Amino acid sequence: MRYAIPKLLLVLVLTLAVSCRGTGPKGQGGDALSGAKAGAVVPAYAAGFRVSYTDDGCLVDIQDPLREESQSFHYLLVPHGKIPARVPEGYTPIEVPVQRLVCMTSLQLSNFICLDELDRVVGITSTRHLFNPGMKERLADGRTQKIGIEGNFDSEVILALNPDVILISPFKRGGYEALRGVDIPLVPHLGYKEMTPLGQAEWIKFAGLLTGEEEKANRIFAEIEKRYNDLKALTENVAERPVVLSGELHGGNWYVGGGRSFLAQIFRDAGGEYFLPEDQNSGGLNLDFETVYSQTADARYWRIVNSYNGTFSYDALKAEDARYADLGAFKNKGVIYCNMREKPFYENMPVQPDVVLADLIHIFHPELLPADYQPVYYELLP
Repeated sequence: MRYAIPKLLLVLVLTLAVSCRGTGPKGQGGDALSGAKAGAVVPAYAAGFRVSYTDDGCLVDIQDPLREESQSFHYLLVPHGKIPARVPEGYTPIEVPVQRLVCMTSLQLSNFICLDELDRVVGITSTRHLFNPGMKERLADGRTQKIGIEGNFDSEVILALNPDVILISPFKRGGYEALRGVDIPLVPHLGYKEMTPLGQAEWIKFAGLLTGEEEKANRIFAEIEKRYNDLKALTENVAERPVVLSGELHGGNWYVGGGRSFLAQIFRDAGGEYFLPEDQNSGGLNLDFETVYSQTADARYWRIVNSYNGTFSYDALKAEDARYADLGAFKNKGVIYCNMREKPFYENMPVQPDVVLADLIHIFHPELLPADYQPVYYELLP
């Protein structure tokens, strides 16, 4: 599907496309430790991983940024054939650049799409919402295999792929127990735990460490950061900040991000206000309809991302639960919508927070962007 690009973001999107192309022969990533002196990886927004350099290699420490008491993970990245005689206690050595890896989520995959490093991805999970033509081609010719979904993947297929590393989401029910006894490093990718859009996007630097493309990852992220902050600056002095609700009912519960979550932050950066401004939770919350209703009397907008087979509409939304029609954002026709069947949201969004931000600014404060702006992911439901 092609999207019209407004003049203001034409350079933004073209720059992103160029920055996500490969710059050398496939599989020929640079020395993953070259960043020790030039192009060192230094996370500025991401709270889930830390990097330090030693004479032996690169030390990477990973921990859930939402829970200081959670389990931590430690890796020593070294060039191929150079594992030192003494590895720091508690650290698992990984030879880099890795040649074969497995991605368990679309968020993880987005990093390797943007780095143009799909040749290293030999296994992925569900392809239900896969758009990338390169990965589709790899699946068709067998270079990449489907391994099932988290919690129910085929461990025999994974082992047959002989990956160097398996990227996991350790704080989900991923079904990784069957793999813990094999000699393949299970490496957490915690971008989904970050509390800010730029923090999530910065995990591309982590992918750069694994692939030997630190300098490229640093450059791509610097471009993302600049575009995001330039757009964010447009909303600093807006007179009105509309209140935004998010999510839907599932099984009687309304799952929402907390008031200090990734989603709440991007709403604020777009010149809006999350409907739970006083909430201090950075993770998710399960609320009942009555609680949501009582908190959203003044909500102007309601953000929904789902996978709807057909044309989503206010009638379709009301058919799911008649009580939705009582919400102010429904009455005011303020539903912000993205259909994952039609748009590569989770496949691209983690490394395009600037594009997502522009979509939201266009909805909240259309006067700040060109009149001919065409949204990429989010748009008001007709």
